[in-house]
Amino acid sequence: MSQYLLRPLLLAALAGTLLGASPADAQQRGAEKRIYCWEEEGERICGDALPADAVDNARREFSASGTLTRTLGRALTDEEKAAAEALAELERQADAEAAARERQERAMVHAYDSEEALRRAFGARLGLVEAAARSSELGIESIRASLMGLLRQAAEAELSGEAVPKALAAGIQEQHRGLRHQQALLEQQQVQRRLLAEELEQSLARYRELKQAAANR
Repeated sequence: MSQYLLRPLLLAALAGTLLGASPADAQQRGAEKRIYCWEEEGERICGDALPADAVDNARREFSASGTLTRTLGRALTDEEKAAAEALAELERQADAEAAARERQERAMVHAYDSEEALRRAFGARLGLVEAAARSSELGIESIRASLMGLLRQAAEAELSGEAVPKALAAGIQEQHRGLRHQQALLEQQQVQRRLLAEELEQSLARYRELKQAAANR
């Protein structure tokens, strides 16, 4: 090849180096170019570069050809992030509880071969609660009788024009506290007894559903 043919090729290569990349490179850069559009103080702004102070704004991103490629919401505030994390934690807990409940229900079907067996198991638990409640009732009756006796002594002292002895007054206060404690304990036991009875009915209903589903398979 003569030097007359080489010179145009060298000039073309040199021109390509001086002027930049090849047309293929320029086409690739054009394909990668993005346009950002966001709002700032109520005004819509678009540009091929996203300012640092607009990174957290809601925005839409377009390709060089004008095709919408991505839509991003604004960045959450610290309070919103905390609320979202709290909600996600509640959802995780709810999912975990639901999974645990499902395992318990399936275990219940395998553990009890009949509704009567399930009733007996709940009956044993209910019997313990009822025994505790009865014990609290007896305790309340005993404390109330003791308190009434102390109150009569205090009333007699006052009718006689005497001051109520400090030991007697302290005893009355102590019996009052004991009575309130026993009454609160009895209320808790009564609630527990009611909830246990409701749980039995719900468990029986679920037991029948699972047994029926197993029979239909």
